[in-house]
Formats: sequence, structure tokens, C-alpha cells
Amino acid sequence: MTISAQDKTKLVKKFARSEGDTGSPEVQVAILTTRIKNLTEHFKSHKQDNHSRRGLIAMVNNRRSLLTYLKKKSVTRYQDLIKELGLRK
Repeated sequence: MTISAQDKTKLVKKFARSEGDTGSPEVQVAILTTRIKNLTEHFKSHKQDNHSRRGLIAMVNNRRSLLTYLKKKSVTRYQDLIKELGLRK
């Protein structure tokens, strides 16, 4: 359900705006998206895991807030991130 340290460093390198950047909205959204995808797969076989479902809902809300913030700050960065992660169709 969690992502490995190697996967997280790959995401940070791919979406970081500068060297050592781990807090930008792009990096945070990318990490949250992979965690959400992992949890979604988990729920296919564990349908009654309501405690983890609550965490999933919190992650989705957090990602939505970060995306709203990024859209207000820079529409081009927002659109590039959405396209890269394949979120909105």
C-alpha cells in the first residue's frame, strides 16, 4: 500500500523543479497519485477495509487541494502535471 523509497526518489527526480526539491506541489501530487493508485488496487481484493478507505479519501482531498493551489499559481505547470500523470481526461 505504501511506495518504496526507490520509487519515491524516482518520482522526486522526475517532478522536482530544482535539485533537492521535495516539497513542490508537483512532487507532492505525483507521490499522492501513486499512493492512491496502490490503495485502489488494494481495495479490489479487500472490499471491506474501511479504515484504509478513510485514508484514501483524505489523500484524494489533499491532492485536490494541491492541484487547486497549483492551478491558481501557474496554469501551465498545472496542465503539464495533469498531462504527465494522466489525471483529468
